[in-house]
Amino acid sequence: IMETKVRKRNLDSTSSATVTDDKQNVVKLKQEVGVLGGISLVVGTMIGSGIFMSPASILIHAHSVGASLCIWAACGVLATFGAMSYIELGLMIKKSGGEYQYLKAAYGEVAAFLFAWTSIIVTKPSSFAIIAIGFAQYVTAPFYPGCTPPATIQKCAAAFCILIISLINCFSVKLSNFVQIFFTAAKLLIIASIIIGGFVMLGQGHTENLTNGFEGSAKSFSAIAVAFYSGLWSYDGWNQLNFVTEELQNPVRNFPLTIMIGIPMVTVLYILVNIAYFTVMTPSEIISSSAVAITFGDRVFGPASFIVPVAVACSTFGAANGSAFTAGRLTYAAGRNGHMLKLFSYISVTKLTPSPALIFNSFIALLMIIPDASNFSTLIDYFTFASWIFYGATFLSVIVLRFRKPEWKRPYRVFIAIPAICFITSCYLIVAPIIDSPQLAYLYAAIFIIAGLVFYFPLIYFKKVPPFMEPLTSFLQQVLEVVPPPDMED
Repeated sequence: IMETKVRKRNLDSTSSATVTDDKQNVVKLKQEVGVLGGISLVVGTMIGSGIFMSPASILIHAHSVGASLCIWAACGVLATFGAMSYIELGLMIKKSGGEYQYLKAAYGEVAAFLFAWTSIIVTKPSSFAIIAIGFAQYVTAPFYPGCTPPATIQKCAAAFCILIISLINCFSVKLSNFVQIFFTAAKLLIIASIIIGGFVMLGQGHTENLTNGFEGSAKSFSAIAVAFYSGLWSYDGWNQLNFVTEELQNPVRNFPLTIMIGIPMVTVLYILVNIAYFTVMTPSEIISSSAVAITFGDRVFGPASFIVPVAVACSTFGAANGSAFTAGRLTYAAGRNGHMLKLFSYISVTKLTPSPALIFNSFIALLMIIPDASNFSTLIDYFTFASWIFYGATFLSVIVLRFRKPEWKRPYRVFIAIPAICFITSCYLIVAPIIDSPQLAYLYAAIFIIAGLVFYFPLIYFKKVPPFMEPLTSFLQQVLEVVPPPDMED
């Protein structure tokens, strides 16, 4: 492994590279995420395309307005409980990388690698791709009134979104932070507009869709679990702060503060938005609409309805930015610990960003938007099933580490029943669909996770690295102007 210290360079006075005791410059990530940035990261990543596209998916499986609203609320409670469990882990293990670091501490190297393998190759890029697809659907909609935009046009728009976000995140952490705050503010404005519009209609007496709200509610365990999948997809992002722990200012104070402001806010907004939808549209209309927010805007805002797809596109762009930001930190952490290519842990000398990790994540996301089979609902099912396997293991790790590492300092201790409830719920979300209505997507997810062992033992455990990797890494290091982090593990 190359030395982590950089030889003398003419770094300008604005560079945020730190200096060691021997006065040599060392390149590392900086603590540049404050409370506002943290709330924007959590809220901005959670409120993406889900609230504008998932209401139909939840309603299809919940079968009633009342059950649908209950699932939205329950998903918010579960996200809050999960985040409370993650606060304890994040303040106890103050390293970026989220679940990767916690699984490594609780279960060892293999579990951490399988999470990194699945997340870096599938779940993180698929999340990025899903949000980019949502961006493309809304940004192209105004140009094709009354019909669906061509698939090629949508894919080009999604690719544009991915590339621009990759450039922003590679260029500057501060720029990415600013973009996140700006687009979070924009999406809160459109959310507020939808809520106000819906409640104006409600005040005019449009309550017919809210009466007999629980009539025909789903009773199948599988249907409820799949409805939870779509709802939890809309809440995904509640754990984003754990991926950037090392870049968070004053984490002991700001970590819980950010979580306890951000997630309850999103939960309340989601419920109010759904009530607004049901005030204006019937359940069958919501189910048949491919873009619920646009249909809502056409009916409520009239000539000004064109602002809805533009605003929703801004919302999804902000969520995609947050997803890319945290995915890069996971890839960076795995590379630093030797569980991915060492190059992925390298940091830009001039920009102080993990640019190789960010570029790789964007490349995989671009591949995922190419095939026609990558439709929205299929990606959600695959992404959520694979994610909740590791969420469940991470919730359990809170309890495991309480017994295995009682001496570790815990500035925040969650009530032990909360991670237990989250773990049991995770098991239900994993097992219920498999037993009641098995799908090949679930089998593919399980096979892919286990297949990581094929790569772990020769490449990681026995360290059998192909001979071409060293010259390739040196070449890419020079092209990208990146260096290893100071705390890289052998």
